[in-house]
Amino acid sequence: MTSLFDQNRNYVLGDAELELLGDRDKLAQWRHKGLGPAFYRLGRKIIYRGADLNAWAEANKVDPSKGRQD
Repeated sequence: MTSLFDQNRNYVLGDAELELLGDRDKLAQWRHKGLGPAFYRLGRKIIYRGADLNAWAEANKVDPSKGRQD
C-alpha cells in the first residue's frame, strides 16, 4: 500500500495536505453524513491520523485495469 499521508502524523483542519481529500466544507459534509475518513473530535478541534487517512484512501482506490477483460 502506498502512503499518501505520513502514517505517524496527526493532521488538523487547515493543514495543506488535507486538500488532497477536499476543502474544509467537503470534509465537514462528510463528517456530518458519517462519510469520509475516521477522525477525532477533541472539543471543537478535528484531528485526522495519517494511518486512518491512508486506510480510507486505500479502501476507496479505483483500479480501472481490474475491470478490463482482454
